[in-house]
Amino acid sequence: MDLSTTFTGVKLQNPFLLSSAPPTESESNILRAFEAGWAGVVTKTIGLHPVVNVVGPKSKFLRADANSSRLSMNKRPGAALHSSWNWELISDKTLDWWVPRLGRIKRAFPDRVLVASIMAGSGSDTELRCWQQLAVACQEQGCDALELNLSCPHMDRPDMGSNVGRDKELVSIVTKIVKDVATVPVWAKLTPSTTDIVLEARGAFLGGADAISSSNTFTSLPLIDPDTLEFEINVDGLVSTGGLGGPAILPLSLAKISQLTQAFPDKSFSGIGGISTFEHALNYFLLGCGTVQVCTAAMLDHAVGPNVIRELTEGLTRFLDKQAVRGWTHVSDFVGLRRDRVVAQSKIRRPTEKDYRGGYHAEGYAPPDESAGVQRAVRK
Repeated sequence: MDLSTTFTGVKLQNPFLLSSAPPTESESNILRAFEAGWAGVVTKTIGLHPVVNVVGPKSKFLRADANSSRLSMNKRPGAALHSSWNWELISDKTLDWWVPRLGRIKRAFPDRVLVASIMAGSGSDTELRCWQQLAVACQEQGCDALELNLSCPHMDRPDMGSNVGRDKELVSIVTKIVKDVATVPVWAKLTPSTTDIVLEARGAFLGGADAISSSNTFTSLPLIDPDTLEFEINVDGLVSTGGLGGPAILPLSLAKISQLTQAFPDKSFSGIGGISTFEHALNYFLLGCGTVQVCTAAMLDHAVGPNVIRELTEGLTRFLDKQAVRGWTHVSDFVGLRRDRVVAQSKIRRPTEKDYRGGYHAEGYAPPDESAGVQRAVRK
């Protein structure tokens, strides 16, 4: 079974990549990821500015009880993963640290795809040249593509991260600046925390982006512990916004992807958000993504997801075997197959006039007998 695919001109052994996140923050992790079977890895975002992360935990996992409505980051028996939360900044390692390691990784795995995630500012020509410096340094070490981090949800600087990603003009400018020096494909990673992600995507494509990665985590806060009245993750009692990922954002991220692939059906997209099984990834493929990226599930599976990538590839194999009667042999055979099923609400069929009761029972939200029972109980 051939699971390979070509995305923005780059050949991958399978359509599954580790996304830019804690699992890809070191040479050893990336090497382990390739050994486990990931076709591609997007490095932890590399920058030029000194970065110091907060003390204490930078990533935590929110869990839900099976038999109650409790949500908490506290580990406990029987709880299921709800989401991940992090306020980790980009790599705190310098470009000089990354450069030799990128070269060693590519020499060790020349048949795997290494994507360098990069980020700089946008407030001046000097900052824009930083993007070019990062791009040139990474591609000279053999990186197969560049992913522009226009989406980190918790950068303090107004000219970095999602603060850039919410401005379609800055997105376009940064993308063009990188494309001016790039000799490899350029992917723009966008933020979901925007009014209309299609506008920023259009800016990226106008700047020459070869693909869009969507989407980064959603801006959020951790919950407050009802017993201590403290945020479940904090430093000296203080917290700032971070990024929500994992299972909870799967439907949200799919909505963003649907907007993008419908607006640009002939462009390339890498889907991110809530993926841990092939069935999750299939949603992204059917909506128009050529590849998908995984983070949270891998973090909880030996940091780099050896069992996750095995399930993904085995799931894709089973799916292609099952769909052989349709003549499908590659991922590209079903990419975008359900994209056009997502329509405006007004296009969803309505009941006939005879049956329509405002969407509810004629007497309100509950049948008359139940409503009467509730009223009697209240009076008592």
